[in-house]
Amino acid sequence: MTATATAPLTPDMAALKARLKAVWMAGNYGHFATYLEPGALEFLNRLGPEPGTRMLDVACGAGQIAIPAARAGVRVTGIDIATNAIEAARSRAKAEGVEARFEEGDAEMIAYEDAAFDLVVSLIGAMFAPRPEQVAAELVRVCRPGGRIAMANWTPEGFVGQMFKAIGKHVPPPPLMAPPVKWGDEATVRERFREGVAKVETRKHLYPMRYPFPPGDVVDFFQTYYGPLNRAFASLDSDGQMALHQDLEQLWADHNRAQDGTTDVDAEYLEVVALRK
Repeated sequence: MTATATAPLTPDMAALKARLKAVWMAGNYGHFATYLEPGALEFLNRLGPEPGTRMLDVACGAGQIAIPAARAGVRVTGIDIATNAIEAARSRAKAEGVEARFEEGDAEMIAYEDAAFDLVVSLIGAMFAPRPEQVAAELVRVCRPGGRIAMANWTPEGFVGQMFKAIGKHVPPPPLMAPPVKWGDEATVRERFREGVAKVETRKHLYPMRYPFPPGDVVDFFQTYYGPLNRAFASLDSDGQMALHQDLEQLWADHNRAQDGTTDVDAEYLEVVALRK
C-alpha cells in the first residue's frame, strides 16, 4: 500500500492546493528558516532519535531538522510540496556531506507504504495542509506500530497565531482552508489522532525568534522570504500593503524584549507526541 484512501479532490480543493504550492514556493524558505534553526534543533533534541531510526520529516522545508538528524546517523526522508525547498534541502545535504533523501510530496497523500517509518515528524509544516483529518490519517498510517508521531504547531493564542490573525484582517484566508492554528489546540489534536494511536502527549513550548535587526526590518524580511506573507503583500494595493506592514510592525514591537535595535520574541507552540498502536 502506498497511500491511504483519500477524499476525492473537488475542483475547488485542487485549485486551493495548487495555490498553496505556489505560496510556499514564493520567497526563499531556506534563507527564511536560517534564524529559526535554534528552535528547530531544540525540538529535534527533545525527540532524541537514535542512530538508524527511520524518520520521515513531513513538510520538511529546506531540511532544518532533517539534515541535523541525518548528520547524527538517523535514516532521514524529507517531503515537501515546494519543489524549490526540496532542491535547497538536497543542495544543503550534498554541501554538508550528509546522506538524506528529499522528495516532493504532499502531507495529505504520502507516497510511502504503511508502517514505513519509526518516527514521523512535522515541525511547523503539516499544520498548513488544508485537510487536517487527511493529514492525521497519513501521519499515523506511515508510522510503524510502537513508533512516534511528533508535531510542533503554532497555538492560536501565541505570537504567530496573533500574527496570522493580523494578516487575516487584510487578506482573508481561503474559505476551504481549515484554520492551521487549530493544530495548536490540544483538544482538536486529540480528536484528530483518535484513530490508530495509543496515547497522545502535548506540551507547550516557546520558540525563540531572534533577528539582528529591528521589528520593521523583520516584517520586511518576512515579506521578502516567507512565502505566505510574500503572497499576502502581493495581493494588496500600496495602501493595503502599508496598513498590513504597520500592523505587523506594531505587533513585533509590542512583543519585542530587545532594547538594542534587534528583535527578540518568543512564539508559543504545541508539541505533540503520539504513540502509534
